[in-house]
Amino acid sequence: MSVQSPSAVVLIRPHHFGPNPATALDNAFQSVDPTRDAAAIARDAYTESTLLAEALEQAGVQVHLFEDTESVRPDSVFPNNWFSTHPGGRIAVYPMYSPNRRTERRADIIELLKERFRVQDIIDFSGLEHDGIFLEGTGAMVLDHTNRVAYTASSHRADSLALERFCATFGYEPMMFVASDPRGTPIYHTNVMMCIATEFVLVGLSLIENPRRRQEVADRLTEPGRQLIDLSADQVADFAGNAIELRSPQGRILVMSARAAATLRVSQRKVIERSCRIVTVDIPTIELAGGSVRCMIAGIHLDRRPVLV
Repeated sequence: MSVQSPSAVVLIRPHHFGPNPATALDNAFQSVDPTRDAAAIARDAYTESTLLAEALEQAGVQVHLFEDTESVRPDSVFPNNWFSTHPGGRIAVYPMYSPNRRTERRADIIELLKERFRVQDIIDFSGLEHDGIFLEGTGAMVLDHTNRVAYTASSHRADSLALERFCATFGYEPMMFVASDPRGTPIYHTNVMMCIATEFVLVGLSLIENPRRRQEVADRLTEPGRQLIDLSADQVADFAGNAIELRSPQGRILVMSARAAATLRVSQRKVIERSCRIVTVDIPTIELAGGSVRCMIAGIHLDRRPVLV
């Protein structure tokens, strides 16, 4: 058992996926593919999200797969930005930076969670959008559920006030820092540069600008005995930090894209494989939108309701 790694997840299978022009300005991870038209990109993304769902189910993870047939939600494949779940039956709903992402919040997903799992309280921070205050869920924050720390790279999508409110409500310590890529572009979401697992952490330490803060982050991440795997800027650019540890009946797995896994050095892979089996899925189309496997997965940290027979 591990409080860090859930055994059930929510995935969204998009029917009209596409890189979102409304988020391209502050997401340096986005890219374009001039060789395919919009329809081909949408079809390929649908296939890739299906492959991820199948890979997780084959690994023993419970997948709650939702369809999104709306044409106005190009980023809906990334549900971890608008909600998160927490032990004790709590769900957080988040304020989103881009107006065209706010319709991704779906009552049917919340209702399924309430039906299948024990949900006691829903804390909705989305009203902060009216004040221009944003915090895009477990994209903006990488949560250490063991040490109760919310690591957060400062950006348009992660406001310090919203972070303080989340941490006060859910019992986390905020640890905010400034991080940017080698060109000086701010990291738009913390989960592209950091993944906290039970026994190790993947993190692009060099992207944290202040050396003292960089050391503080490293010290806190390794405090419970985790081994730190320091990712290079190139590895972060290839989404090596955008991974997630999940739990299966056969043990823990680390899920990441094939592109990300290909960048791992032998020594880094050995550290991971001491406690996790690496599961990879090839999702080059979805990665055009500037997110990878971690962004696609909303972990469920809730207790299941008993099955009535």
